Amino acid sequence: MTDGLKKIQVDEASFKEIIEEDLIYVDKTWFIHKLITSKVKNYFLSRPRRFGKTVLLETIEEVFDGEEELFK
Repeated sequence: MTDGLKKIQVDEASFKEIIEEDLIYVDKTWFIHKLITSKVKNYFLSRPRRFGKTVLLETIEEVFDGEEELFK
């Protein structure tokens, strides 16, 4: 496909794979910043199956691992 459109990830992939393969990713960094800087100690992530919970947690992990290159 050479129409210039990005692909949507339909099977399991890590945040790093999504970024490195230039797939569509809904940027949640604003929410992650709010989550990290808030005073709340515990969060319950309730979302339907296959709705991005794992990728969100992997994104948070990459933030704490200092993987700045992935966020450019």
